[in-house]
This record gives sequence, C-alpha cells and structure tokens, in this order.
Amino acid sequence: MHRLLAPDLEWWFHGPPSHRHHLIPHLTAATTSSSSSKPVLVPDLIVGFGSVTIAEGFDETNLVWWVHAWTTTADGVITEIREYVNTSVTVTRLGFHGSDDVVASAMCTSVWQSKLCDESVPGLILAI
Repeated sequence: MHRLLAPDLEWWFHGPPSHRHHLIPHLTAATTSSSSSKPVLVPDLIVGFGSVTIAEGFDETNLVWWVHAWTTTADGVITEIREYVNTSVTVTRLGFHGSDDVVASAMCTSVWQSKLCDESVPGLILAI
C-alpha cells in the first residue's frame, strides 16, 4: 500500500473531530485512538473524473456518511486524499472563458453530488 501513496501525500479532512482518522486504519493498518469501532468502508458508489476518483458510503457501525476523493498520478500513485464525514459534497468542474490577454471569467458546472446523506449535514463544494 505504501507504494501507492505519495511520500508528500496531501490529506484533507472535514467532519466531526471524533471521526478525524476514519480512513487512516485502512490505508496504514494502524489503530485509532477513537472510542468508535473501526469503520466499515464499503462504497455504495464510485465515480471518476479524470485524475479524481470519488467513493461514497454509509458506515452503519458508527452511523456516519462518508465521501472520499482521491487524486492520482497517471501511474496510479495517490497524491491527495480528501475525506468528508457527515458532510454533503458537490463536485464541480472549474473552467475558464476568455483569451490569454483578457481576464477570464470562471465557469462552474456541477458534475456530481452526494446521494446518501440528508439535509442535516453541512455541504461543501469540491472544484476539480
């Protein structure tokens, strides 16, 4: 597994502090200091957008929704992981209009949104 993770892996987390290390035990075979059980991370949905792969699931043991966004290089090395727990995620594709000599205007197109969580959780936008 360590060969799949970049040595300078960038890890982002958003969610309740008690679930901060939700994914770490699976990637590192480490144990967590949290009082909750080791999470069950079986995705209900996996989608890809170029170098970004999104997985979404529900951990019944710990009663949390989760979304993981993985950014990989062309040879499959994971360079960035974004972990969202009890957070609704909307993925948008960020594009620009205009020529090089004119200030470009940004255009955001929503390409995916969390399906498993309800309206009671905070929402974030992930621009790719």
